[in-house]
Amino acid sequence: MSPGLIFGTFVIYTLVIFIISWITSRKADNQSFFIGNNKSPWFVVAYGMIGASLSGVTFISIPGWVGDTGFSYFVIVLGYVVGYAIISTILLPMYYKLKLTSIYTYLDIRFGRSAYKTGSVYFLISRIVGASFRMFLVVSVLQVFVFDHFGIPFWVTVTVFMALIQLYTLKGGIKTIIWTDTLQTTFMLIAVISTIVIITQHMEVGIGEMISNVWNSDLSNIIITDINSKQNFIKLFFSGVFITIVMTGLDQDMMQKNLSCKNIGDAQKNMTTLSLILIPVNLIFLFLGAMLFLYSTHFAIATPSTTDHIFPNIAFNYLGTTAGIIFIIGLVSAAYSSADSALTSLTTSFSLDILELDKKYSDNGKLLKKKRYIVHIAMSILIIFVILLFKLINNQAVIAQLFTFAGYTYGPLLGLYSFGLFTKFKANDKLIPVIAIVAPILSYFISSYSTLLFDGYQIGFELLIINGLITFIGLLITKKSTTN
Repeated sequence: MSPGLIFGTFVIYTLVIFIISWITSRKADNQSFFIGNNKSPWFVVAYGMIGASLSGVTFISIPGWVGDTGFSYFVIVLGYVVGYAIISTILLPMYYKLKLTSIYTYLDIRFGRSAYKTGSVYFLISRIVGASFRMFLVVSVLQVFVFDHFGIPFWVTVTVFMALIQLYTLKGGIKTIIWTDTLQTTFMLIAVISTIVIITQHMEVGIGEMISNVWNSDLSNIIITDINSKQNFIKLFFSGVFITIVMTGLDQDMMQKNLSCKNIGDAQKNMTTLSLILIPVNLIFLFLGAMLFLYSTHFAIATPSTTDHIFPNIAFNYLGTTAGIIFIIGLVSAAYSSADSALTSLTTSFSLDILELDKKYSDNGKLLKKKRYIVHIAMSILIIFVILLFKLINNQAVIAQLFTFAGYTYGPLLGLYSFGLFTKFKANDKLIPVIAIVAPILSYFISSYSTLLFDGYQIGFELLIINGLITFIGLLITKKSTTN
C-alpha cells in the first residue's frame, strides 16, 4: 500500500473529525468544555468510552502482546468488570453527591489542601505520561509506514498530530469529545473485525475453523498458575480490578465523561454497559492477535523485532489495499482517541485544581476561557516533549510499560481515596505529599528485589496494589488523634 494513499486517508478522516468539532462546539462555553453542560446522553458516552478505554494500546499493542503472553490479558479484563462495579457503586455516587467538576476536589474536602494538590499532581503526571505512551505507539507506526517515506522527521509528525488534536478540542472540550469518541470507537471496531474476515479469506479457512486453530494453539493459553510468574492469573485478576479503579475511577479523564451525564443513574448505566461490552471487545482483539501470529507462520512472514508492529506490518504489506485503508482509519482513530480526552482532562485539572481559575475568574467567563486556552496549548507542548523523550527509551511492549508506570503514579491516589472512603480517621494533611513520594520509592525497591526478598516471586502489575497499601499504611501511621 502506497504511503500517499495512507496519507490521503489520514487527511480525509481528520477533516471528518473537524466537521464534528465545528458542529458540537458552536455556542460552547466553559461548562461545555469541562462537563458538557451535564447534557451528554449516557449511551453515547458508554459507546464512545469503548474507544477511549481501548485507544492505541489495545488496537496495536495487545494483539502484539499475544505472542509473548497468550490470552492471559483476558484475566485482567475480567478483573475490569469488578473494578467498574466498584466505581459505579462507590465512587460515582460520591462524585455526584458532592457535585464535583474535578474529582480531586474530594481530597480537599476530606483531608485538606496538601492532599488535594498531591492528588492533582499525581493525576497530571499519570495522564501526561499515559497519553504520551499511547500517542507514541500509534504515531511511531505511522512514522515507520508513512512519514519516513516522505522524509518527515518524527518530531514533526508528533507536533502536527498534537496541533490537530489541540485545535479540534480547544473550544468544545468534553462536549466535542463525547461525539468524536463515538466515531473513533466505530472505526476501531470496524478495522479489527474487517481484518479478521480478510485474514480468514487469505488463509482460506472459515471463522469456525480459525477459532478452533486459535483455541488449539499455545497462543490461547489464558490461565497461568505459576505463582512466581508475572502472568499468574490471580495476580492479573486483582491487578485488573485495581487498574480499573485507578485508571478510570480515580482518573479525571475518564470520570469527566461520566460527570457530563445528566444524572447519577445515567452515569451508572454508562459504567455498567461499558464493563460488559469490553469483555467481548477485548476478546476479539486477543483473537486477532493470535490470528496475526498464525498468519505469519502460515506464510513464513518474519515477526517484527517490536511485536507492536505485527498488526500494521501485515495490514499494510500483505492484506491488500482495502485492509490497509481500513487499518489506517482505525489507527488514526486510535491516535486521536489516545490524546484528545487526555488533553481536555489535563486542561481541566490544571486549570481548576492547580491554578484554580474557576475561583479567580468566577465572574469573568471570557477571561477564564482565555486562560484555559493558554493551558490547553501548554499541555499540548508538554505531551509532545514527553513523547519525544519516550522514543529515546522505549524497549518493550507499550501495554506493559503503561501498566507498570500506572503502578507508581496511581498507587498514591489509590491509597488516599481508600483511606478517605473506608476510614474515619483524619490524616495529617501536611505529611501527605511526603507519604505520596516515599510510597512509590519503596514500591520500586520492593519490585526490583522481589525475587531475592520473596524466594523467586516476581512482582507484576500488582505493584499498584503494593504502592496503594504502602500509602494507606503511611496515612494510618501519621494520622491525627481526632476523627472526622
